[in-house]
Amino acid sequence: MDYRKVAKDIGAGKTLPVYLCYGPEKYLMQQFIDYMTTKLIEPEHRDFAISKFDLAETSIETVIEDTETLPFMVPRKIVIAKNATFFTGARDQSKVDHNLDKLTSYLKSPVDYSILVFIVDADKLDERKTIVKTMKAMDAALPFLSLSPEGVQDWVLKGAAKEGFTFEPGALDQLILSTGGNLQSLSAEIEKLSLYLGGSGVVTQELVDELVVRSAEQNVFLLVEEVVRLRLERAFMLLEQLLKQKEEPIKIMMLIARQFRIMLQVKELSKQSYSQGQIASQLGLHPFAVKVAEGQARNFEIGALSRIIGDIADLDYQMKTGGIDKVLGMEMFLLGLAQVQARG
Repeated sequence: MDYRKVAKDIGAGKTLPVYLCYGPEKYLMQQFIDYMTTKLIEPEHRDFAISKFDLAETSIETVIEDTETLPFMVPRKIVIAKNATFFTGARDQSKVDHNLDKLTSYLKSPVDYSILVFIVDADKLDERKTIVKTMKAMDAALPFLSLSPEGVQDWVLKGAAKEGFTFEPGALDQLILSTGGNLQSLSAEIEKLSLYLGGSGVVTQELVDELVVRSAEQNVFLLVEEVVRLRLERAFMLLEQLLKQKEEPIKIMMLIARQFRIMLQVKELSKQSYSQGQIASQLGLHPFAVKVAEGQARNFEIGALSRIIGDIADLDYQMKTGGIDKVLGMEMFLLGLAQVQARG
């Protein structure tokens, strides 16, 4: 079942007695739950009408008992239970025993004054399990999948339009690259950009560089992108920023190696006719990261990528054994990398 359709149903007053939320996009999942509580529970009732449980610490029997208990001073309530690992194939690391027969029995005759919401911190459910089949038969299983690269762009543009600003050419991609396509981070940066612009205006690439907070991993991601595009001045500027932030050169090289391994894997899987979505699922990456890596990998043959990864391993050894100055080694590597890319 599509969570967007379910949200429309909730807005129209049509609800199910139970929902099972899972998937990699936690931000959209939380937005859905926030929307549900906003639509179904009056603000003055929320202290009494919303119960939250952690199934790593609380048994399903206790959750069902609370769900079946008549709400106090309010017409209905929402019971939210996170860490519902028993819907997946993962091993439950908690010491709590869950009697799923109790849940199965409840689902056969749920109360009409409570809505039970399960949150699963996993990308997939174990569809072999009877309880999962029961949820799917009720249309209660809601996957929250990562947006496609185009979906992320549309999501950002809608968020920016809501705040009253637009992007100059290149600035939108720069923003998404700087956050890795993470919706939680993008939401925070959209709010920050709106505050800076005073609610309207145009976001430039320079403004993104100035305001957007990037992790070391995202800076390395951008650094590789600049080298691939032969924009060495910006690449060395990013390297200088990383060093000023006291990032260890060996850690930077480790992150660069990771990006080139991703590029190699993406290129190999693309040659096997895997789609971007399939590659993202196979490698456990965000679809936007796959799209960027695929674009970067077009500038290198598979053999060249393998050699670069080998060169990084050699440089890593030299840096760790004192065979070369760490910063000098990185600078020489980036220059050599640009030469390889320029030769095609």
